Amino acid sequence: MAPPAPGPLGRGLRGTGAEPGPAPPRLAENGPERGGDPRGTGGWGGTGAPRQRQTGPSCGQSGGAEPLRPQEPSLYTVKALLVLDSCGQRLLAKYYDGSFPTAQEQAAFESSVFSKTRGAGGEIACLDGLTVVYRSSSDLLFCVVGGPQENELMLSAVLGCLCDALGLVLRKDLEKRWLLKNLDGALLVLDEIVDGGVILESDPQRVLQRLGPRAPEPAPYGFVLFDYLAGSREQGGAGGADPPK
Repeated sequence: MAPPAPGPLGRGLRGTGAEPGPAPPRLAENGPERGGDPRGTGGWGGTGAPRQRQTGPSCGQSGGAEPLRPQEPSLYTVKALLVLDSCGQRLLAKYYDGSFPTAQEQAAFESSVFSKTRGAGGEIACLDGLTVVYRSSSDLLFCVVGGPQENELMLSAVLGCLCDALGLVLRKDLEKRWLLKNLDGALLVLDEIVDGGVILESDPQRVLQRLGPRAPEPAPYGFVLFDYLAGSREQGGAGGADPPK
């Protein structure tokens, strides 16, 4: 009796005498590839489409807060210039954007800046998401406020120019009493250094040169007295005979 013919399940099995089945697909030399890229959405048997990256809280952030994205370069680098006295009261202030639109918010921010920088050893502070560069001189506190990702060196250059230019204009030590007597010149210095948040100048000598026509230097006392005597003589001669000696 002849043996039964192998069925479809017996094909490709060893020892049955049937023809071997189709060979399994070979793996590529560079890596296992099968039906698409393993990085695709379908894994080893996926469609090969790129997998979407999952977004979530990073290790350096809590609560899933979005990371700070790098800001585009902008000319509007300065948000405020402040000059406070030893009690934290405002002497001069310039705000260049809408971060603190009302007088109450500005006063609260200035109080926070004074409390944060009072007795601190450094020159840079972060307050309310802003970068504050400050310097103390006698009974005054000078502050330059920038954005959270602003370059501290650039803000420090503005601060140094402000202090040096005020010292050249006042021709005295940077003290409250001299500043109050020359508020007009101090405001001109602020306008020459920063205008609308844009840094115009960082060289105090250039600032003084720009202020030359508007803030002439006072003449020495001797020349003032000589001009007064010369003018009195001219007026006396024009009025008639010379006065008796």
